[in-house]
Amino acid sequence: MKKYFIYARKSSESEDRQVLSIESQVDELKNLSGRLKLHVLDVYSESKSAKAPGRSKFSEMVDRIHGGEAQGVICWKLDRLARNPVDGGLIIWAIKQSDIEIITPSQTYNQSSENTFMMYVEFGIAQKFIDDLSKNVKRGLLAKAKRGWFPNGAKPGYKNIGAEKGNKKIANDPKRFPLIKKAWELMLTGNHSASQILHKLNNEWGYRTPKHKRIGGKMMARSAIYSVFNAPFYYGKYEYPKGSGTWHKGKHEPMITKEEFNRVQSLLGKKGRPRPQKHNFPFTGLMWCGECGARITAHEKWQIICSSCKSKFASRNTDTCPKCNTLIEEMANPTRLHYIYYHCTKRKNPECTQGVIGKKDLEEQIDKVLSEVQISERFKNWAIKYLGKLHKSEVEDRSHINKNLQDTYSETQKKLDNLLDLRIRELISDEEYEIKKAVLLK
Repeated sequence: MKKYFIYARKSSESEDRQVLSIESQVDELKNLSGRLKLHVLDVYSESKSAKAPGRSKFSEMVDRIHGGEAQGVICWKLDRLARNPVDGGLIIWAIKQSDIEIITPSQTYNQSSENTFMMYVEFGIAQKFIDDLSKNVKRGLLAKAKRGWFPNGAKPGYKNIGAEKGNKKIANDPKRFPLIKKAWELMLTGNHSASQILHKLNNEWGYRTPKHKRIGGKMMARSAIYSVFNAPFYYGKYEYPKGSGTWHKGKHEPMITKEEFNRVQSLLGKKGRPRPQKHNFPFTGLMWCGECGARITAHEKWQIICSSCKSKFASRNTDTCPKCNTLIEEMANPTRLHYIYYHCTKRKNPECTQGVIGKKDLEEQIDKVLSEVQISERFKNWAIKYLGKLHKSEVEDRSHINKNLQDTYSETQKKLDNLLDLRIRELISDEEYEIKKAVLLK
């Protein structure tokens, strides 16, 4: 007796919008196999587009057919099996080599039937449909980009609005826009790394990604913060198609200026790649070499004066005095010295002649320059007025942060209550309860 596989497929993409759900397909095909008295060996179903090869369940089914486990496939329509020439070829080859048959509610395809030619036609139509759909989608996205609306999903801090697919616009996300803007402002100071800002964003300001049906409500990922700081979208421009060199001016509200974006790129390094920072020295983000124009960096030295032999030595990577071999931890009262030296990175000109300067001497020079600065009455009045604006902005930011933290707390508390309810009703074990509780509390 011949054995058959049932295969059902439906993707979330537009090509399958009008197709029966997987559950409905399986029910109909089981009814069909019952009426025809067919022996069903196994049921395969997957939610994946067939426009390209690579469906795991489909490949497994074909391998089992070639292995002789089954002699046919029952499916709703041929395009459930394939919408690309590679998978279509696998089915046709299986019919020719393994003498299998494909059964649908309206047709049966096998090597001896006269409608095999129609199978070629149907696979060709399915491929043509995908090609046309792809062209139409690309055409629609390009038209949207030209109208001033970013054709992909909204960036963090923004949200898509509008019900009609393809005509959605981008607006500020009132909950997240202030937080992302504050992240840009911190980055522009030059005193915070992207990782430090990410920590503040997630742990101090309560940022969480927008919640959808199955995803969202999570902290921002490390890669996402660099994507934010590398995206021209935030100053109002975007490239589409990507890599085409064609730039569009967006109708969304920019978060920063182009000059601010360029400054952040400079702080991050070439092409936005983060430069590793082990230390956070004062002034380094504010000074450039007066001779060659390269950035000013700093390094520190730690030294110890041995309490036994009075010799001075570098304390890093050693635990003993190099002269008398006394252990540092056994020294009675060693003198610890800490120095910070500033100097040119010499990246623009390796032959730059500028030397180093200690932190104390640098601060004295800065104090001297600042003491000679006279603040006019006009500037003072402007500064006081501007400080008032900054204070107002800070109050608003704090309000947003507090609300986000409260929302996160309330949501977590609700999840904990639901989790406890599941445990009380003995729907989960003690071990499951403790594991899930630990995740939520974290």
